[in-house]
Amino acid sequence: MSSPPLTPGTLYLVATPIGNLEDITLRALRTLKECDLVAAEDTRHTGQLLKHFGISKPLLSYFQFNEAKRSEEIIERLRRGEKVALVTDAGSPGISDPGERVVRAALGAGFRVEPVPGACALVAALTASGLPTDEFHFVGFLPHKSGQRRKRLAELKEVSGTLVLYESPYRVEKLLEELREICPDRVVVLGRELTKKFEEFIRGKPGELLEQIRGRTVKGEFVVMIGAK
Repeated sequence: MSSPPLTPGTLYLVATPIGNLEDITLRALRTLKECDLVAAEDTRHTGQLLKHFGISKPLLSYFQFNEAKRSEEIIERLRRGEKVALVTDAGSPGISDPGERVVRAALGAGFRVEPVPGACALVAALTASGLPTDEFHFVGFLPHKSGQRRKRLAELKEVSGTLVLYESPYRVEKLLEELREICPDRVVVLGRELTKKFEEFIRGKPGELLEQIRGRTVKGEFVVMIGAK
């Protein structure tokens, strides 16, 4: 069954690989081939992705600090009937990545927004964690400042279900130290390098995990999952 052509004046939210290039879907490739413009968090990164799949399209950069201005430009493109694909460096636009403001602007201006789903680190890690998935709470990135992080973790301690958050490899040890103090008996699962060659899941209580990774040189963003009390 052939897929219908893209609709003019539509913003397409295209999920891109989170590690392995085979994460991308056939629909995502077709959307990127047929759109008029690709709005990308990092045009260099997306340019390499498009080149890998033999796709050549105009690129427009949008990121945290120019998203307001770029939203206006994207809306104007949609008014002209263009088909715009919105992508981030990895995963689904708007999930701890730029995109939310562009989506609100497009919907507010009366344009259609269509998701082209695919890889998402949150879902990939949670389903393989072994923790309950019937109820979970996603919090994205915690504040960088220690006092604010501790306050937020203390609040989240009372939330039911599995907690899921993202963390930088440079702060994951500090996070585990905080979890060891705030919820020492919870089961924690760390997922990193998802869908890549060195994908890894580490499971245990915060103190146990701290001993496992302390002193290691770890790369790649972590998905941190904390079991319910």
